[in-house]
Amino acid sequence: MSTTVLETTGIPPPTGSAADLTLPLCFFDLIWLHFHPIRRLIFYNHPCTEAEFSSTIVPNLKHSLSLTLQHFPLVAGNLLFPLDTDKFRPLIRYLSGDTASLTIAVSRRDFDELTRSHARDSDQFYDFSPPMPMKAEEENYKIAPLIALQATLFPGRGICIGVSNHHCLGDASSVFRFVSAWAEANHRGSGEQFKNCSSLPLFDRSVFGDIKGISDNMWSTMRNIPMTQSSSPVPTNRVRASFTLHRSDIKKLKDVVLSKKPGLVYISTFAVTAAYTWSAVVKSAAAAGEAADEDGIEAFLLPADGRGRPNALVDPPVPVNYFGNCVGGGVAVVEHKKLAAEEGFVAAAEAIADLIKNRVNNKEIFFGDLDGWSSYMSKLAMLSKFGVSGSPKFDFSNADFGWGKARWFEFLSIDEEKYSMSLCNSLDSEGGLVVGISLPRKRLEAFITIFEEGLKF
Repeated sequence: MSTTVLETTGIPPPTGSAADLTLPLCFFDLIWLHFHPIRRLIFYNHPCTEAEFSSTIVPNLKHSLSLTLQHFPLVAGNLLFPLDTDKFRPLIRYLSGDTASLTIAVSRRDFDELTRSHARDSDQFYDFSPPMPMKAEEENYKIAPLIALQATLFPGRGICIGVSNHHCLGDASSVFRFVSAWAEANHRGSGEQFKNCSSLPLFDRSVFGDIKGISDNMWSTMRNIPMTQSSSPVPTNRVRASFTLHRSDIKKLKDVVLSKKPGLVYISTFAVTAAYTWSAVVKSAAAAGEAADEDGIEAFLLPADGRGRPNALVDPPVPVNYFGNCVGGGVAVVEHKKLAAEEGFVAAAEAIADLIKNRVNNKEIFFGDLDGWSSYMSKLAMLSKFGVSGSPKFDFSNADFGWGKARWFEFLSIDEEKYSMSLCNSLDSEGGLVVGISLPRKRLEAFITIFEEGLKF
């Protein structure tokens, strides 16, 4: 085998350092209850031997993880899903003795091949993504661990940190905060710097005020869906590649939109990057010979972090150190034939810019219509959807375990979405954004041609 697992062990917080904690799932957690695990890989240049890895790096990772868990005990906890959904509600619970799963592995795969932008088979990356631990049962609940971690050595080349988590644990902001804290503790050799830090994680769900009725409505929908064991999506039948939009490319794209739609506002770097990618993915269907509904509607799902954002639900806004899920956003829709046309990028950019203006940046609407989310999402189920995962705001490549800035980042979860993109900061000197795409090979080949040709102006 190309990758060998050396051990899998449970890492607890230091004895007596973390109090037991039980939290009910609120609306913002419940919407992710049956979502697939979120999987991320962070690759670091760090040449070392297997002996050094085993004798020094692994013990340090275990120690620093334990120190970090004393401030993030929920990460070592479990999701409890009721066996009787009439009597009980799902919750997250940490009890003394709970642990976070850490797998240690060594791989003979080509580190340099994995950490390049060209098209690569997606399946090989799952060697470095830890599987979520199996569920168990107690008297009234199914019990599901919330996270799994893995450190994989590529002898003489580098290390990959893999993070898999249940979305109910938290959104990108929360997981980023945890991974960054673990990296800092590992780098410094101590978790003491977090004790008096103003950004210690806040777990208190009362920051949302009284949204019990809204949460009850969401649970009435989710309770009828059985809780299943998550599994690796391999074989994915996907190929993944990354594409950098440099600052100069982004400026050109903004200029194109403004030349066609001079009155638009919120033509941001995100808006043009997402619009350009969305339109290229839609156009790639015909180029790859796939049938499409010309009169159909294409939907773009835009997530937005709700922390610190003025809104109609919470006053004052949710604190930036809140740990859990706090994602709002909206949906932009465009007719397929408009998006697939020559100026499809401009149509996509206009729709996304209007969504940002009228919903995401409108405090009267953002979080203001949660009661209608269930029915609205049901309507969306019939549409062709394109999503975005990750954000330059939460840059996992900056998590320095003592090995410097990361060389490469992969968001594996886009393999499990029909059409989706990942987004992170470029690591090269020219700056810009990196778009990650995962598609069937023929569709990806068509996408590459469309994406690259569209920038030649």
